[in-house]
Amino acid sequence: MNAGKKYFVIDFDSTFTKVEGLDELAGVALGNSPHREQVTQEISNITNQGMDGSISFSESLEKRISLLKAHRDHIGELVEKLKTKVSDSFRRNQVFFDEYAPQVLVVSSGFKEFITPIVAEFGIAADNVFANTFTFDQDGYIVGYDHNNVLSKDKGKVKQLKALNLKGDVYVIGDGYTDYEIREAGLANKFYAFTENVNRDSVLDKADHIAPTLEEFLYDNKLPMSLSYPKNRINVLLLENIHSDAKELFEKEGYNVEIIAGALDEAELSEKIKDVHILGIRSKTHITRKVLENANRLMVVGAFCIGTNQIDLEACLEKGVLTFNAPYSNTRSVVELAIAQMIMLMRNIPDVSMKMHQGIWQKSAANSNEIRGKKLGIVGYGNIGKQLSVLGEALGLDVYYYDVVEKLALGNATKCKTIEELLSTTDIISLHVDGRSDNRNIFGKEYFDMMKDGVIFMNLSRGFVIDIEALKVAVESGKIRGASIDVFPEEPKTNEEPFKSALKGLPNTILTPHIGGSTQEAQKNIANYVPTQVFNYINKGDTFGSVNFPNIQLPEQRNAHRLIHVHENVPGILAKINTILNRHEVNILGQYLKTNEKLGYVITDVNKEYDKELINEMRAIPHTIKFRPLY
Repeated sequence: MNAGKKYFVIDFDSTFTKVEGLDELAGVALGNSPHREQVTQEISNITNQGMDGSISFSESLEKRISLLKAHRDHIGELVEKLKTKVSDSFRRNQVFFDEYAPQVLVVSSGFKEFITPIVAEFGIAADNVFANTFTFDQDGYIVGYDHNNVLSKDKGKVKQLKALNLKGDVYVIGDGYTDYEIREAGLANKFYAFTENVNRDSVLDKADHIAPTLEEFLYDNKLPMSLSYPKNRINVLLLENIHSDAKELFEKEGYNVEIIAGALDEAELSEKIKDVHILGIRSKTHITRKVLENANRLMVVGAFCIGTNQIDLEACLEKGVLTFNAPYSNTRSVVELAIAQMIMLMRNIPDVSMKMHQGIWQKSAANSNEIRGKKLGIVGYGNIGKQLSVLGEALGLDVYYYDVVEKLALGNATKCKTIEELLSTTDIISLHVDGRSDNRNIFGKEYFDMMKDGVIFMNLSRGFVIDIEALKVAVESGKIRGASIDVFPEEPKTNEEPFKSALKGLPNTILTPHIGGSTQEAQKNIANYVPTQVFNYINKGDTFGSVNFPNIQLPEQRNAHRLIHVHENVPGILAKINTILNRHEVNILGQYLKTNEKLGYVITDVNKEYDKELINEMRAIPHTIKFRPLY
């Protein structure tokens, strides 16, 4: 081997592939045997004992081979199965193998018969595969292995590397103790513990560097990779008990995730947000300008809810931070709660139930009505208002609605020209307005006085739209016969904080702790929707669905580099970008520009390697907010 070169020694089982080859071969060979699960588990246990160093490798190999009961014909089936089990980060980084395959050595305690055809797809020659080989009986059954092969013995990888006598820098990446032994013997510059598929504590303790993905290994060694930045270095902070599906999705994508159960106040978040790339919140955490001043790496805010009034969208825009929300995911849950509450209030259930808890039996039809035939007034005819309109009509309600924006009526709903018309006409009023500042305290004494006597009033939208004291007076006077409030001007940050409100103890009043969208179904939908939007932006540059950025959907681009430039919307930026690309003789394969009144978003796909100077020049363009090479 040539002096001065870099050599990359890569393990196969649980590194190049997600699984152990012998374990999988046992599963293939045993097929539908009733002993399949028992034997494969036994082989897996022996594999782990050998990999973590608790038994010798040669003992591990002998025991596993004796349990195999496999035939030569099974190997072809195994190879096809292993092709689907290649580690995701290896699949992503063909660009590395295209350039460095001659310097990649697959050194494995596994077997050439199934390793060579797998790594060949990545351009790795059979001569660069160092592994064991099976021995077969005359009927083609595996009966053992070549005992003369050094890789069948204890410290076999060390002996193999000594025999190769590599003259150059050697870097080892693997998941087992036998991979560390190469470094321990002084035959490698560095040992990377690969944890994408399995974590072995005894191995992690010995590693020079932990590589959750191949990208981390490539990034640390300044080698070509499909991404500009390892995903395991992207930090995600999720607050306010966001559904566990979100955490699982971010971790599956390879990100580093931290969970905090409650909300954080401005000072706490200002400190915590340092080095966070992706922030996930619900409704109680406020993203202020001060918080953003401390967000040195923040790329995306994901609002795992409908509203975004808790986020300073203008400040996010100025800093180049995208905001995504989930405008549709919990619509059904909110509507179902609204229907349930209007029925409960029309039947006077809160008071009746309270008396039952006090031991008072008061069976009566007084002050108890059906909702059928009543007039439902919906203030705010957005996603939730429209679905409530449809379901309400199906239940026999006559539906009226009012919205400041022109909205087409669904079904037989009647549009009211003014809010006054709706308030004076309807028997049940349900608020579903958005979080714009103009809506603050709009429902006060003046609006309550316009309503019919004995109206049902519900708010499942924003807490600050109601004058709480005025509502209290209206309920106590009987103007409002029943009220349900799910959102409040001030809400506890955690479940441990006490709830305070002037509405506590009012007759026929339902108070719920902001749970309109808090069903398992809704939270699961949101937890799957928002991360997908984030991934599309991080991985492709898509901003579609963002509430503050120009919306753009981009085509998948292969065999190209994608450059993303975010800037203030001033004339001449695109020309400056193309001048730089032209000066560096970079050919443009595709270019996309979208702007809003404040910001411009340019995505450029190029087919040529670019140098650091080009990146520096892009970032130095006047009025640049952010620039990043995507891949």
